[in-house]
Amino acid sequence: MTRRRAGALAAAILLGACGPDASPDGGVPAADVAVPVALNADSPFGYPPALYDRGVEGEVVLHLYVDSAGRLRPESTRIAEPSGTPALDSAALAGAAALRFAPATRRGVPVGAVFLQPVRFRRPVPAAPSPGGP
Repeated sequence: MTRRRAGALAAAILLGACGPDASPDGGVPAADVAVPVALNADSPFGYPPALYDRGVEGEVVLHLYVDSAGRLRPESTRIAEPSGTPALDSAALAGAAALRFAPATRRGVPVGAVFLQPVRFRRPVPAAPSPGGP
């Protein structure tokens, strides 16, 4: 695991959008492009129970394309960076289908966008016992 991936993350599964890495036509996005925004209230990514129980953690980076109507194009979904654990990679791909987005915008107009979406599988950090408490 790289140092970049070893950052302290307390949630079991975190979802955070990276900025778009390219426009749909392969060009570099303009600075005035707002990235797609995930609309899911809860994470659609299921932590495989056997891996959770064994304490296996990891991060998968997905390559996604959201069209100008905010629809995720499933044929664009692929693993950009695997976690090193195939079951976590599969869980990330399976959960991606349930993602909902507001589209990216350029100068306020909805546009399609290619972007990278990290999916982090982390066990919660146990709370430290309070001093003087049981």
